[in-house]
Amino acid sequence: MTTPPAKQIPNRSPTPAAATARLLELCALQGFALAGVAPAAPSRWSGELRAWLDAGRHGLMDYLERDHNLRIEPGGLFPGTRSFLMVADQYALRGDATDVDLPPGKGRIARYARGRDYHDTMKRRLHNVADQMRIDFPGSGFRSFVDTVPVLERELAAACGIGWQGKNTMIINPVRGSYLLLGGAACTLDLEPPPPQRPVQDACGTCTRCIDACPTKAITPYSVDATRCVSYLTIERRTTLDPALFPAIGEWLYGCDICQEVCPHNSAAWSGRGSERPVGDVHHSYFPYRDSFDLLEVLGWDVDARRQAFKTTAMKRITLEMVKRNALIVAGNWLKEHDLPDLRARILACANDESESAMVRETALAVASEMAR
Repeated sequence: MTTPPAKQIPNRSPTPAAATARLLELCALQGFALAGVAPAAPSRWSGELRAWLDAGRHGLMDYLERDHNLRIEPGGLFPGTRSFLMVADQYALRGDATDVDLPPGKGRIARYARGRDYHDTMKRRLHNVADQMRIDFPGSGFRSFVDTVPVLERELAAACGIGWQGKNTMIINPVRGSYLLLGGAACTLDLEPPPPQRPVQDACGTCTRCIDACPTKAITPYSVDATRCVSYLTIERRTTLDPALFPAIGEWLYGCDICQEVCPHNSAAWSGRGSERPVGDVHHSYFPYRDSFDLLEVLGWDVDARRQAFKTTAMKRITLEMVKRNALIVAGNWLKEHDLPDLRARILACANDESESAMVRETALAVASEMAR
């Protein structure tokens, strides 16, 4: 999407309102579904984050501990940071629940990873916005990010009026639901939230659907134990998994959408209230969808095949041995109710194949043990 020519900005310090108006205009022109601004300020949840880390609920994500101090003081992210911009992309629409059963032998992937890698598509457009702002407001500085710097993106998104942080810890917008991807930028300009922007009131109420539906019971109100979350287990954890968790992983080869699927705010029937503009289309970057992979195919991949399958998607963050580990677990779950001889034989072959990694062999042995019962 092209950016309009630079406006003539007087050689004086821009007013916060003028800088904000231009910034949000550029975000809209780049196709972001939502955008907002907020002053740089210390985290309100530093105590809760510290307690969460001390309890070990971050699992093997050591970077969360390592960058803790910067996360709670985001103003230190970029020299001279005075404000933050946060944006959101819509990657699926309300009512887009998984309502089609997968054929036996398939592994499901989370919605956000079915199209092009959001890191690439969002970062490129954020850079476009920042580049134009530097022209329009000489001397201004920006550092764009999409999951790449130590900030509490969801807290910033809430401060920028994009939504509230729900009981499943996802950002929920009253009009658009929670199928949102977040990005943003630290900015050296003073920015002033425009009059339509306001904090979004928490509308979770007494609902506990996400808590009740979580297959591993990882969710407590406004907190997730990453060590039990299916998304963490399939994407972040790079070691073997506890076989006791295998059944709860179900069909999920990569990620998990269950807590969002059951959320009333993602229902097609939900009547959202708020000042946001009407729900638009999913951003074109996230089409076409591929919602699953054949497990037998995955278990036969080599490094090049895995690279080719994942190269344009967010799934490229997981290694070959991780995706094979996940495929073995999902295959074992299918075999509990379906006779799939080729898949069964492949699991046994993986268990005895010295060319496979130790993690793959150990997982295959654990699955084979369950099959033998």
